[in-house]
Amino acid sequence: MLSYQVYKIVHILGLAGIFAALGGLTLHALNGGTREDNPSRRLLVATHGMSLFLMLVGGMGMLARIGITSGLPVWAWLKLILWGLIGGLVSVILRKPALAKPIWFLLPILAGAGAWIALYKPMS
Repeated sequence: MLSYQVYKIVHILGLAGIFAALGGLTLHALNGGTREDNPSRRLLVATHGMSLFLMLVGGMGMLARIGITSGLPVWAWLKLILWGLIGGLVSVILRKPALAKPIWFLLPILAGAGAWIALYKPMS
């Protein structure tokens, strides 16, 4: 089993990849691009998917290292819900490019919400 710090780095690496991919897709849509004319779409979608996996592995590894192996606390469920919302944003951006502007402003809010939940662990 890896150390808590290694899982944390994996988790943050996943976070960086997710938001880099979402930022790229969103910016393309904001500039009037479509799903069909984005030459980097496959790279961005693959980066998003791999990063979601890294973030999940890192998060679950950290939970295991702090002794939570069954019966997730509410804050962990909130993080999983947030993870699912962030995971679904790729489809929204690709299918509804008109929503790119609100998504652009939503991305930092989602990142901040995840950080707040991780730091303060509400309802634990």
